[in-house]
This record gives sequence, structure tokens and C-alpha cells, in this order.
Amino acid sequence: MIWKALFGSSDRAPVSRLAEVRNITIGRTVTVDPLAWRMLTNNGFRLDRDTLEITAQGVIRLDDGSFVHRFYTDDELMLQAVSQAADGSDADDFTLFQPWASDYPAGRTDREAFLRRLSKPTWQQDGLPLFNRFWYEGDEREQPPVQLWEAVYYERNAAPVRHIRQTCMLYARNLPSQGSELLLALAMEPEGGDYTHEIMVGLPLAPTEFSA
Repeated sequence: MIWKALFGSSDRAPVSRLAEVRNITIGRTVTVDPLAWRMLTNNGFRLDRDTLEITAQGVIRLDDGSFVHRFYTDDELMLQAVSQAADGSDADDFTLFQPWASDYPAGRTDREAFLRRLSKPTWQQDGLPLFNRFWYEGDEREQPPVQLWEAVYYERNAAPVRHIRQTCMLYARNLPSQGSELLLALAMEPEGGDYTHEIMVGLPLAPTEFSA
């Protein structure tokens, strides 16, 4: 529901070749070390395979000039990399996310309530423990969620299929002696598509824990 329902045709002009991040791009297969999640306890992230077939790719340019590269599978897993360079050559921050919940808000009241939740210092999601805000860490005041525009592609040398406006916040919780688990909460508004609320859970990955 999250990604395929959002993508559609586009008549935008062709774009330059997309980045390859550690050899990852559309049409490639990524192998992930399953020990990254199988050794964890009391975590929400669970995956029944260790290979990801990348069928879509997204890119976000942040206000500070850095880039977020996202690689998607047909079943809506998302491998994310953050880099300072547009080509992703210096990417050093990797996370694997999977969908947890996806909803169509009933109306304006539901939308506004979700956005207010994104401003809070904690997030409580059904079926998961409490998460603390990762952005603005240590600040218990309400803070505005982050707004992003993502261009999503199905082909490396074609125009993006859609641009998606996202209002989001990132949360985390410690897994004692095991690392951390992340939660990404998003309000998504694609051009020409349906407005949805999305929850994804994720795990940070070391560069040695995956290959393409």
C-alpha cells in the first residue's frame, strides 16, 4: 500500500543517470547479513529473507546539501543511505526499513492529529514499545516535523515517476547490548496520489552487513 499506490506515470523531462551507492541501484540485488536482526530480542523488525531485489529508487536533497538515497523492493522494504555527495560515493549512514502500518486518514481532523503527534518527543505505536525522538535528541519540547520532497524512479535513465512530499519524524529506542531500533513516521502526499500515514521500523546497518 505504501509505495505502489503512490507511484504513477510522469511526463517530466528525462534526467541524468541515478547514483549507485556501494553498487546498489535499480535492477540490482542486495544481500543483507541476517544476523543483523536474527540476533536481536524484543524488536519489531523481522525479515524472512536476506536478499533484496531493487525495483525503484528515490533521492532527497536536504537543506544542508546532503543527499538521502532510497532503494525499494516490490514488497516495500527500503534500504536508505545518507551521503554528502550526489553520487553517494561517501555514504556512511545506512538503514534498512520495513513497513509496519499504513492508513488513509479519514479527514482533516485525522491529518492534523497525526501531524501533532509528529511534534511530540516520543512515539507510541500499537504492537511496539515506546520510541524516543531521534531528531532533536534530548529536547523534550514539541518540535516541528521535517518536510522533504522525494523523487522516485523506476528506471535509471528515465524521468521520476512521482515526486512525494513527506512530513516526517525519526524515533529510536535502545536494544540493551544489541544496538538500536528505529521508527520512521511519515505523512505522505504524492503528486496526483492519495495522502497516507505511514509507519516503518528499521535497523541501522554497518557497511559490512550488506553487499550488492
